[in-house]
Amino acid sequence: MVLSEPYWDHHIPLPKLGPLHSRLVTAFVALICFINSYNGDFVFDDSEAIINNKDLNPDTPLSNIWKNDFWGSNLSSNSSHKSYRPLTVLTFRINYLLAGGLHPIGFHVLNVALHCVISVLMIDVFAILIGSLVHDGRGVKLNLSPKASFLAALFFAAHPVHTESVAGIVGRADLLCALFFQLSFLVYCKAFQGGDKKFPVLWIFSSILLCAVAMLCKEQGITVLVSENMYPFERVAGQIKLSLFLPKDLWTDFYFLFSTQIGGLVSSGLLMRLALLFLGGSFLLYARWRIMGTGPPSFTEVDNPASFAENVILRIVNYNYYYSLNAWLLLCPWWLCFDWSMGCVPLIKSATDWRIVWPLLLWCCLMGLVYQALCSQDSNKRRTLTFGLVLLVIPFLPASNLFFRVGFVIAERVLYLSSAGYCLILAYTVGYCSCHWKKHKVCAATLTLLCVNVARSAQRSQHWRSEQSLFTSALSVCPLNAKVHYNVGKNLADRGNQSAAVKYYREAVRLHPKYVHAMNNLGNILKERNELEEAEELLSSAVHIQPDFAAAWMNLGIVQNSLKKFDKAEQSYWNAIRFRKKYPDCYYNLGRLYADLNRSIDALNAWRNATMLKPDHSLAWNNMVILLDNTGNLAQAELIGKEALKILPKDHTIMFSLANVLGKQEKYKESEGFFLNALKINPNVASCHGNLAVLYHRWGKLDLAKRHYELSLRLDPNAPGTKENYNMLKRKLEQRQRTVG
Repeated sequence: MVLSEPYWDHHIPLPKLGPLHSRLVTAFVALICFINSYNGDFVFDDSEAIINNKDLNPDTPLSNIWKNDFWGSNLSSNSSHKSYRPLTVLTFRINYLLAGGLHPIGFHVLNVALHCVISVLMIDVFAILIGSLVHDGRGVKLNLSPKASFLAALFFAAHPVHTESVAGIVGRADLLCALFFQLSFLVYCKAFQGGDKKFPVLWIFSSILLCAVAMLCKEQGITVLVSENMYPFERVAGQIKLSLFLPKDLWTDFYFLFSTQIGGLVSSGLLMRLALLFLGGSFLLYARWRIMGTGPPSFTEVDNPASFAENVILRIVNYNYYYSLNAWLLLCPWWLCFDWSMGCVPLIKSATDWRIVWPLLLWCCLMGLVYQALCSQDSNKRRTLTFGLVLLVIPFLPASNLFFRVGFVIAERVLYLSSAGYCLILAYTVGYCSCHWKKHKVCAATLTLLCVNVARSAQRSQHWRSEQSLFTSALSVCPLNAKVHYNVGKNLADRGNQSAAVKYYREAVRLHPKYVHAMNNLGNILKERNELEEAEELLSSAVHIQPDFAAAWMNLGIVQNSLKKFDKAEQSYWNAIRFRKKYPDCYYNLGRLYADLNRSIDALNAWRNATMLKPDHSLAWNNMVILLDNTGNLAQAELIGKEALKILPKDHTIMFSLANVLGKQEKYKESEGFFLNALKINPNVASCHGNLAVLYHRWGKLDLAKRHYELSLRLDPNAPGTKENYNMLKRKLEQRQRTVG
């Protein structure tokens, strides 16, 4: 079947560019929208997926990316989010290798480049969806809608809702998924190159394989098979009008439909294609389910409150309200936020809530589009709107809560593919308006919309350059979101502004009284400010709300230790270890408690456990050396210090402690070597100069002792004991001079 060129394509107020020029312009628009994010930092979820993800480290076996989820947790773990995206993690690992470490520029550049490529490929996808797949006599593919496909691709390239996927490195999953979604669809269309009746099965299997690759980048990739199912059906059944089913002559029309259209499905090979896609999709879904291991992930009420509503009607209403908000983000992407959970979108709880109007309006618009897609006399209009709706709705289904509970309220990144359907419908709207309204007005409106979107995308990608700008930009969009205030506070605390951080942590706890992470962080700051009673109260509340919160138990133990509540502190530490078996920091703090209680053996055992769990735990090693030194076990202290330096050969604090031990054993030469090595690493440590001076003093190298005493006093004039030792040395030197004289 050959479709005519869409009549409205000629009326679109854009110049008719050649294939190369239209692609270059689209890529350029995509580039200028997001290029200012290229040298941004790692922000928000990047810390968990990239910075703290050991699967990126070249020292980690490559096979681990096939066993772990997107965040580096084992898929069999109950705490795993089951986000199985090994190919995305593999690209992160390649970035790490090429950059020689965690340098964000390479990560960002690849994201922007991927968006440019995807935007360019959208021209081909839109051309097929609008004007069908048509070839000339030489087999060259023809674009029957050059202006419409170009305009839709421009809308896609510049849409601000894409910022999270492009400027946020974790959005790489959406970009790769979209890329292989496109490639799978375009390869599938190759099956029709020789006509409907002759198609190579190889193209179908290649399409399914690319769908599998898309799924290994992000789960949403499976939806390409559903979209492909719609494409050949439209080619065969595209001329069917809904008016055939009107009561006038229903049975005659039904017979006509069955004999001429349904019968053609078999001869056209459509049923075989559908069967292959169905079998391939079923296999991929089964494989994906098996990979999940322990079943679907579990989420909490704060992640997706509507899914926990007891009343089914309220649940459905709120889901539909979420859909309307997603639609609004496509229509007016001004209110964008990195996180929409924790009170950002209050639940609709009664029929009198005025917000119930938005789901109703959404469904009225969708029903209107569906009616036009099915009943219009214009086949090109039916085709464009049908595929626009398919591309809008189908990729969004995994995020819709229809099949399983998702871990978010709204996530702009899941609209990356769905926005293509919106852009296709928007391009048709421009073409339709150009046919019926004054073209210069439509042209002005179209250019204004494109320019506004480009400017908004550039502004939004600027927000994503740093956590400070990203988090503060959300305060005006979601002022009721406790997580926004928490992240602003955490960013301030990380930058050393603890006083300002307290304000935001308190607001986060006020908005969400069970926000245990905000309580924990606030308690830590209050602990540092010596406001111990309030810190203990907050941390006690946190562990009461979430009894398995190991970090809060440990921090509570630190506070109780400071309050001299030693028994309670010990119990809190053991609770932390009970809920997190491998917790080296907790063993370290437990050792400090035992040291304060003069339980030296228990302290050494605790610190030894810390170093076994974390061999590079410098503080635990150093404390063992110091404790053994203080208790007179110099030989054992020497052994521990040298063992530690095999693991941490450049740790100047351990060198310093070991040098002191060796000096007490009168191993002056060896002690001197460790002191000097420590000073090479950190030459501005007054105590190291002072103790080296004492060593030289005892060793009889008085001139060197004098020099290092002076260096120590220059760095710290109030260094304890140094001034007295220096005065003793000066008297000794004066006495020696008098004797010589």
